Amino acid sequence: MNWAAVVLFSSFATLMVIGVPIAFSIGIAAALTFLLFMTFDQTIFIVAQQMASGLDSFTLLAIPFFILAGNIMNRGGIALRLIEFAKVLGGRLPGALAHCNVIANMMFGSISGSAVASAAAVGGVMAPLQRKEGYDPAYSAAVNIASSPTGLLIPPSTTLIVYSLITGGTSISALFVAGYLPGALLGLSLMLVAGVIAKRRGYPVSQRPSWAEVRHRTLDAILPLGLVLVIMGGIIGGVFTATEASAAAVVYSLVLALFWYREIGLKDLPSILLESAVTTTIVLFMIGTSIAMSRAMAYGDIPFALSDYLLMLSDNPLVILLVINLALLVVGTFMDMTPALLIFTPIFLPVVSDLGMDPVHFGIMMTFNLSIGICTPPVGSALFIGCSVGQVPIARVIRPLLPFYAVMIGLLLLVTFVPEISLILPQWLLNYG
Repeated sequence: MNWAAVVLFSSFATLMVIGVPIAFSIGIAAALTFLLFMTFDQTIFIVAQQMASGLDSFTLLAIPFFILAGNIMNRGGIALRLIEFAKVLGGRLPGALAHCNVIANMMFGSISGSAVASAAAVGGVMAPLQRKEGYDPAYSAAVNIASSPTGLLIPPSTTLIVYSLITGGTSISALFVAGYLPGALLGLSLMLVAGVIAKRRGYPVSQRPSWAEVRHRTLDAILPLGLVLVIMGGIIGGVFTATEASAAAVVYSLVLALFWYREIGLKDLPSILLESAVTTTIVLFMIGTSIAMSRAMAYGDIPFALSDYLLMLSDNPLVILLVINLALLVVGTFMDMTPALLIFTPIFLPVVSDLGMDPVHFGIMMTFNLSIGICTPPVGSALFIGCSVGQVPIARVIRPLLPFYAVMIGLLLLVTFVPEISLILPQWLLNYG
């Protein structure tokens, strides 16, 4: 029996159950595991050392910059402009406002890089409009919740940055480009489900906008969407790295919100900086403790033990990938994406590497899988935010979410077993692989 695994996972689960914050639960569980092999003084030293050295990475600078850019864009009136543009794109489809919600989440999520921010910003605007048009509030909330994670796949995504750090240098550029097709497929699939339900319920089609409205809304959205072109164009063109692109995103969003739209002023910057600093601190502290946990797992040979167990379970790659996906789906229901990514990537990556799976493909698969978890009870952050802004009890929204869950899981299996969905764009645009 691997006592390191027993101590690590049992202590972590116990701390989570009694309500200890997840970052502290991770750090304490790592320390208790190290105590099996060394003295208390050595344990304190090595945990602190691992946390400090793990955060000493130039790549991690992208996280606070992208968080700051997202907060500036969120406060700068960008969400409303993207929603107005989404109405132009999806307004003539059955259940027009539901399609607008999905499209707006795809666009705003790709800019903010946060599913929670997207669910709050887009849902806060769309929920009253849909209620006024006679939409069932539970259906509206379900559409908003299910589509909010699309921005975690469509770059820039801090989740993919964290994955690159854990794997020791998987190309961030390749990960960013790889997320486009799965993210777009997810959005289109959700629109298909929303449209079928809307057609059956007889939800209205929006009035055809005039050409003047189309031109105005399109021009109003060009500059916000230009941020994606600046970031990805610069990365693909070799002008700057992903970390440098995050700094460019801050400058671009600041100029746009402060001087062009003038939705914020200099007096708003301290609160935006403070909010971004708090969010960054939480994320980085969690990353630091998770790196210490990863070191504890390596010290106790936990990844190798679990890898051997999975490979003994079956020699069929399809079965192993199904088991990994099932395990991650269960983990995602009670753990947030970042700690789940940090804890389970070192465990499963050696397994899929032995199967010949590309690390970029695995990163997209894992991000897609865990993004489903933020939409599910009991601790899904997007679920809680979506229900809050939609003013719907969680119990009412679970049933309308079921068809969306089914499509998301079906598409996850497609992304898992068809590597080309994730790898074709990096191979084409970046000569990856």
